[in-house]
Amino acid sequence: TPSENILGYYISMERIPNSCKDSPNRMVLKDRKVLLNVSMAYYRISISAFNKAGESPRAIYSVPDFSATDLPGQIHVKHQGTNAVITWTPDYKPKCFVVDWGTGKEDMHMKVITTATGNFTLDSLQPYKLYKLMVHTSDVCQCESFMKHEKTFGVTRFYSVEGVPRAGPNNVTVLNITKHSALVKWTEIAAEDCLGFLQGYRISYTDSLRTKSLAVTLNSSTTSYHLTGLKAKTVYRVQISGFTNAGEGPPTLSQLFSTHKYGTV
Repeated sequence: TPSENILGYYISMERIPNSCKDSPNRMVLKDRKVLLNVSMAYYRISISAFNKAGESPRAIYSVPDFSATDLPGQIHVKHQGTNAVITWTPDYKPKCFVVDWGTGKEDMHMKVITTATGNFTLDSLQPYKLYKLMVHTSDVCQCESFMKHEKTFGVTRFYSVEGVPRAGPNNVTVLNITKHSALVKWTEIAAEDCLGFLQGYRISYTDSLRTKSLAVTLNSSTTSYHLTGLKAKTVYRVQISGFTNAGEGPPTLSQLFSTHKYGTV
């Protein structure tokens, strides 16, 4: 907050992960804004104000995750059990590559690779966990210089081993019921429940006498489907499951609905 008594601000920026163990870069500013040119690695920023009496408590802010579609490089992942071989083809030969990988901001690891060949093996990966991997290039390979000199070459996400979803989608509802149709809606399966890259959904529905069972396969971006060709004045049950490359997960609990006796549709 602006104040006549404030003489300036301390801005500290720390790269995550920070395996080099260097102290965060500290800047002294009088303005309340600063433009920082950084890579796509995770960063933690702390801000404090100071006056003649001393320094205020720090406000700590994590730079949010963001995506870019114009990165220069492609990263390839080849699975070998719980290991993964990471390869990439650099567009030039930097002095080193800085590789970050992990399952989240608080679980990131870092390795500096000084060989010209773009490859790296990750071992002891956890199955069914989504990993984010970033490759940065730098022409200055001292630890304290990465934040100033590194540029992100490429980013990819992968599972070392994919599983089937451990739950179905949430909030399944049946709306707009008519004589011969109904609209089914749901919310997507939570990312932590997918255990692999979600490929789509499968809707199964049958009448109460189980004389006719139908199934429809939909892509993963779909969260509603219009059931048509239903019999009038009939009770139906509908279930939805998700599937990955590893297979289909458990269906949701049955949702019951009755079509109308009268109507034209």
